[in-house]
Amino acid sequence: MHKPLSTQEALIWVMVTAAIADRNMTERELNQFERLIGFLPVFQGFEGSIGEIADACSANLKSVNGIDHILDRVATSLPERLYETAYALAIEVAASDVDVKQEELVFLQMLEDRFALDKLAVAAIEHSARVRYRKLS
Repeated sequence: MHKPLSTQEALIWVMVTAAIADRNMTERELNQFERLIGFLPVFQGFEGSIGEIADACSANLKSVNGIDHILDRVATSLPERLYETAYALAIEVAASDVDVKQEELVFLQMLEDRFALDKLAVAAIEHSARVRYRKLS
């Protein structure tokens, strides 16, 4: 039996999994973690080590049924009211590279399904990210 994740750890696991879904965590994605954790109210008071949390998440991802294990742990660690927040954080990390990869889209779909997110809410979150990360040309 694993130690339960804190709410903030679970949200970080979502961001880490979104970042490594394509097997390549970029500097932009790491910077995005730090920015989001330092800025968003949901992370107020966070004092953990992002590196240690990311390493633990990565180790779980490498295990048998890793992605399902991660989704299970995250779902049991988050209150339902933060499911959309978790999805929005995953979108932010995936979009930070501007080019969202197929593997990241698959993870986002898995997250949407696991949390049984409302389709309109998902569309709004995704549209908001597209608008924020739009290029000039």
